[in-house]
Amino acid sequence: MAQQRQEIEAFVRRLAVEVEAATAMGVTAPQAIAEHLNAKGVTTHKGRRWTGATVAKFLSSPGAILLFEHDLIGKPVTTFPDHALSATGQMGKAVHMTNPKGDPDNPSDALDETQLRRISEATIGHYDRTAQDFRDGTLNHDVTQNYRALLDAIEGEPPFSILDFGCGPGRDLQYFCSRGHNAVGLDGSKAFVVMARSSSGCEILHQDFLTMVLPEGRFDGVFANASLFHVPSRELPRVLLELSRTLKPRGVLFCSNPRGNNEEGFSGERYSCFFNLDTWRNFVTAAGFYELQCYFRPPGLPRHKQPWLATVWRKG
Repeated sequence: MAQQRQEIEAFVRRLAVEVEAATAMGVTAPQAIAEHLNAKGVTTHKGRRWTGATVAKFLSSPGAILLFEHDLIGKPVTTFPDHALSATGQMGKAVHMTNPKGDPDNPSDALDETQLRRISEATIGHYDRTAQDFRDGTLNHDVTQNYRALLDAIEGEPPFSILDFGCGPGRDLQYFCSRGHNAVGLDGSKAFVVMARSSSGCEILHQDFLTMVLPEGRFDGVFANASLFHVPSRELPRVLLELSRTLKPRGVLFCSNPRGNNEEGFSGERYSCFFNLDTWRNFVTAAGFYELQCYFRPPGLPRHKQPWLATVWRKG
């Protein structure tokens, strides 16, 4: 049993190192991480190729969470807690990941209000606890391609009124303000709201994505950079309709999300949806938008190294 435990610990540590390397390159969706592992010749514990679903299970396993949360990657680990291993020596059961069919009227695995509240609390709580690390880690990310995609699509003469949906610590708000635009931030994390107000001087709305109420027809554009993928598929149609409602006629919605094979569920402490392009299009067009542009990021890399799906939409 002791030898088996050591083998599993070594296996999980190796996987954690590879996943950490993938995320450092911007590879975050389970399917993209699976492709990374397969390209490196890293197999599952049973010697099989990785899939998005098996990666999601690994990321949610107690052993993996222990490594990531306590910064034990690459360091000796005496043992995992007993609850991280089942009686058979296998990793503990992971959080279930669903596979939406891309039908906004019939999202898979409907969640009740209590579950939605817990999802929101867990995800926001994660960002509250890691706000400073998140700010430091994303401060110098180059997303000028995304800024241009939004601003170039807005009709009329600047300055524009822009909602930064999921503004985080305020990096993007600072950019829009520096270009003379009237920017407003929105985030569910109290820590991010404090940071964004301090760094940008902008109006910041402290609202949960799942319960937000926005002013009607206020904004020329909505910048949803790495935020909408935290909205469960059940709630996504309502959230998209609320974003449409807050846009002026012919307003523009920019979205960038990690793409995948329609996995949905907890990835670590955060609830995430990793949709493919067809599924994402189904959701957004059902909310009354029509597509202006689509591209993958980061630019200049092979498609399998572009985990981010960016789309630009106009309110119909």
